[in-house]
Amino acid sequence: MNRLINILMAAVLFVVFLPLMLCIAVSIKLTSRGPVLHLSKRVGRDNILFRMPKFRTMYSQTPQLATHLLTDAERWITPVGAILRKTSLDELPQLWSVLIGQMSFVGPRPALFNQDDLIELRSSRGIDRQLPGLTGWAQINGRDNISIPDKVALEEYYLQRRSLRLDVAILARTIVKVLRRDDVANSGPTSLPSAPRRVA
Repeated sequence: MNRLINILMAAVLFVVFLPLMLCIAVSIKLTSRGPVLHLSKRVGRDNILFRMPKFRTMYSQTPQLATHLLTDAERWITPVGAILRKTSLDELPQLWSVLIGQMSFVGPRPALFNQDDLIELRSSRGIDRQLPGLTGWAQINGRDNISIPDKVALEEYYLQRRSLRLDVAILARTIVKVLRRDDVANSGPTSLPSAPRRVA
């Protein structure tokens, strides 16, 4: 998906969702202490670090780890945060990241700065040369419930076959999953070619 399409889509969606984002911001501020946005240190294209914005869904003292690595993760999530995570509304501020060129709509989800094993494996496969995305091939085929080698294999599969048609299909499948509140890890797209599950 080229830069112009990313800018146009992000600009339109930012305007459309601005009233909702303002309501979310007020809800966060009224129900827990701390900033409205959480600026997560992430790895972008060419392994350059950037601050990825999300609506804060956890208490301010939460350790800087991927959610699935936290012990008893549920206790760190705020009441409003639980709703935002379930509906993926916490990701809306990343439209700004797309607008300024730090992210794309489709691509590998940006790694946390301390996910050294994932960063190293992505770099060895050339995946670090892509802009990170709001969603991606690995996201709709397993997300955090698959191993790092499997995730990178899926990302490499996308890198080798990426096209506007595939990007549109990934976005469509992502929207369906969000609307159904599906666990993204449970199933992949039904109308797209099968992806490899193991690194060769």
